[in-house]
Amino acid sequence: MAVTLLSPFRSSISAVAVIALVAGSLAVPLPAGAQSHGPESVADLAEPLLDAVVNISTSQNVKTDGKGPVPPRLPEGSPFQEFFKDYFDSQKPEGGEKVNSLGSGFVIDPAGYVVTNSHVIEGADAIEVIFPNGSKLKATLVGTDTKTDLSVLKVEPKTPLKAVKFGDSRSMRIGDWVMAVGNPFGLGGSLTVGVISARGRNINAGPYDNFIQTDAAINKGNSGGPLFNMKGEVIGINTAIISPSGGSIGIGFAVPTELAQNIVQQLIEFGETRRGWLGVRVQPVTDDVAASLGMDSAKGALISGVAKGGPVENGPIQAGDVVLKFDGKDIHEMRDLLRIVAESPVGKEVDVVILRDGKEETVKVKLGQLQDTTDEKASTDDQQTDDGDSGVIAPEDNDGGDDQAQDQTPEVREAPQSVLGMNLVVLSNELRTEKGIAESVEGVLVASVDPGSSAEQKGMKAGDVIVEVGQDFMEVPGDVLVRVNG
Repeated sequence: MAVTLLSPFRSSISAVAVIALVAGSLAVPLPAGAQSHGPESVADLAEPLLDAVVNISTSQNVKTDGKGPVPPRLPEGSPFQEFFKDYFDSQKPEGGEKVNSLGSGFVIDPAGYVVTNSHVIEGADAIEVIFPNGSKLKATLVGTDTKTDLSVLKVEPKTPLKAVKFGDSRSMRIGDWVMAVGNPFGLGGSLTVGVISARGRNINAGPYDNFIQTDAAINKGNSGGPLFNMKGEVIGINTAIISPSGGSIGIGFAVPTELAQNIVQQLIEFGETRRGWLGVRVQPVTDDVAASLGMDSAKGALISGVAKGGPVENGPIQAGDVVLKFDGKDIHEMRDLLRIVAESPVGKEVDVVILRDGKEETVKVKLGQLQDTTDEKASTDDQQTDDGDSGVIAPEDNDGGDDQAQDQTPEVREAPQSVLGMNLVVLSNELRTEKGIAESVEGVLVASVDPGSSAEQKGMKAGDVIVEVGQDFMEVPGDVLVRVNG
C-alpha cells in the first residue's frame, strides 16, 4: 500500500503553531466546567459492540463475452501464428468471471437477522456474513428497500449471536459524539469516532432523504455498518460519503434509525415495505407561490393534483391546498410530506392541517398503501412529484374547457411557441429518449431559455418539462401560451 508523506505541509504547520502560541498567550482561560474535551476513551463502550458488527462478502458471476489473454502480434505468415492462436483460445474463460465485493452490516437479533445497505448486496449471486472471530455463515436475503438503501439478511447460527439494539436518532443533536464501526477497504472491525455534523441532510439519494451527517471517518467498505451513540445504541446506518478522492474527508452520511427501524421491521415481518399513500401530487411552495396565496412565508407542500381512485379522490384534500401539518408534524418543505406520509401506517386516519382560500382548516384522511413500480424513479430535482410511485396523474376532463384552446387547430396547438423567454416544443418520443425523461412524465418540453429572460431568472432551464400551469395540465406548447396569456 503506497503511503504519501505530507512533508509539503510542514512549513505551514510550523507557522500555525507559532500563531497559536502567540494567540494562546493572549487568550482568557475558560472555567474548567466550560471546557469540552470529549470522551477520554470509548474502549469500554466499544468492546461489547464489536462482536455484533460483521463483514458482508458477496460474489457475482459476470459474463466476460469470451475475453481472455491477448496473443502477441506476429508478422503475417509467421509459423507461430497457428500455435499462439490455439494456445490463447484455450485460455479464454467459460461461463463468465466471478467478482467479489465487501461491505459491512450488524446483527440486530440473536436469531441471525443482519442489517446492511441494499447497494452492498445488489446483484449478488451469493452472500456470506463474516464474523469478527473469523467464522462465516451463508446468508439469505429477507427483504430490500432501494428507496432507503436498506436490506435485511438472515443467517442460521448454531448458537445465539451477539446483537445490538436501535436507539432514537431523534434525540441526537449536532455536536453529539458518535462511533462508526465497519469494514473499510476490507479492514474488518475498524472503529472511528466523530460528532454529528448536521441532521436532515438531503443528498439526492432517494425520495425520503433525511441523513445524519458525521465527521467520523467512513470509507469504502463501511457501507451498511452501524453508527453508534455514546450509549452503545445504533442511531444510523452508514451509507454514503462525499469525497473527491474516494476516501474520507470528514463528510459521511448515515440513514437515521427514525427512518430505518420501521423499514427493517417491515422487511422482517412482510419481506417488503408497506408505506402509507395519500394519492396526491405535490410541489414546493416557493416564495412566488407563497406570495400569490397570501402566505407570510414559504412553507408546506402545495397540492397540485389528486390521483383518480386514490385515498382522497373527491375527498377532503383538493388541488390548490397547501398542507401545513400532517398527523401532528409540521411540514416545512415538500419532502417532509413525502417522508412522513410514507412512514405512516397503512389505513391510519390522520388529521391534516391545510391552507385553503387563505384560511387554515383541519381535515381527516385515511391513508392507502403505496404500490411500488419499477418504471418510475423519484428525483429530488423534480419541481413536482407524486407522494408515491403510482405514475403521473392523467389530466382530468375539463367540461368547460378553454375557449381559446378549443379555437386552435391541432397544428397550431402543437407548433413550437415562445413564452416568457422559454422556447417550447412537444415532448415527442424521440426527445423523451434523448433527454432521458421517464415515460410517466407528461407535459411540454422546454427546448431552450433566452438569456436574461424572466424564465431564466426564475430558474427555468433547457430540458425542464412543464406539467401544469395554474393547476391545469399542459399537453402541447399552445396550452402553455393560452394559459399564460390568460
